[in-house]
Amino acid sequence: MQLVPLSDRRITVLFLISWILLASIQVYSILNAGFTWKDALTDAVTTNILLFITCLIVSNSLRYYRPATRTTIYLLSICLIYTSIALVINHHLLVYLLDNRSDYLTFVSQTLPLRSGVAFLIICWMTFVNVLWQSLQERMEEDKRKADTETLAREAELFKLRQQLQPHFLFNSLNSISALIGSRPGEARQMIYQLSDFLRGTLKKEENQWVSLAEELQHLQLYLSIEKVRFGHRLNTEIECIPECSALQLPPLLLQPIVENAIKFGLYDVIGTVTITIKASVIDNILEIEVKNPFDPETTPPRSGTGFGLSSIKRRLYLLFARNDLLQTHTTQNIFTTLIRIPQP
Repeated sequence: MQLVPLSDRRITVLFLISWILLASIQVYSILNAGFTWKDALTDAVTTNILLFITCLIVSNSLRYYRPATRTTIYLLSICLIYTSIALVINHHLLVYLLDNRSDYLTFVSQTLPLRSGVAFLIICWMTFVNVLWQSLQERMEEDKRKADTETLAREAELFKLRQQLQPHFLFNSLNSISALIGSRPGEARQMIYQLSDFLRGTLKKEENQWVSLAEELQHLQLYLSIEKVRFGHRLNTEIECIPECSALQLPPLLLQPIVENAIKFGLYDVIGTVTITIKASVIDNILEIEVKNPFDPETTPPRSGTGFGLSSIKRRLYLLFARNDLLQTHTTQNIFTTLIRIPQP
């Protein structure tokens, strides 16, 4: 549960209102006892200023030192000591300010138990509020440190997962370029340019946590153009994206490993032309992207989504959304389908 403290201004206002209310009650009580306004105001102002200073001293003391053991006994002892000191000083001030009037000093002596109890309760209340406030601040700082640490760890893991996917595709592309240099140098040169654009776009996307589906599909087209140079006429792709989905958001570089997985298991063991279908739709503010590829059931067993490509995508989605149900796979006859669902931010 996230803790939300009151602002300093609100605390100050509540503090002043409480103190004014306390002073008003004291003035009213003294007036009812038959004394003058001067007596009431002198007593109330003197007493409350002393209590205020005492509370500040206790608060500053606890800010720099707070015992780890027997805290309650220690705090009560401190409150008792400071209350006694404040009452003694208050008595001497009243003697001085009221010209040593015996009638009022008798009234002060008669009300000493009440004054002592109220002063002790106020100082105790301020002391324990101060302790709770400091504990709250420490807890909030600790929670913030934990949250920052978890965020850094999550971002580091996400970065690592993205980086692990790139070398596999890069090595395959370089091997294809090497094979094309001798026989088809023009296509090799074109593939180098496409690979350069793809990697440049990848580096830019690394800086963002979210991109639009239109941007992701545009980047995916660069990847597919490279793969089509490798596989020639054998690779066909069909992308269906309704206009409502183009502006929806998803993590960057999410589709490329899924499509790469589909190409790997759709073309490597299949003879002839293969069509990979990518379809995007939106249901209940959730972007759904479906990738389908054929496979030969005699040479390629149905996959359960445990390969590194799909498992890394599942891990990324869990780190971002804390859900394990956002990537699903199923097989229908000789069609393997991968479905990812992206809740919109």
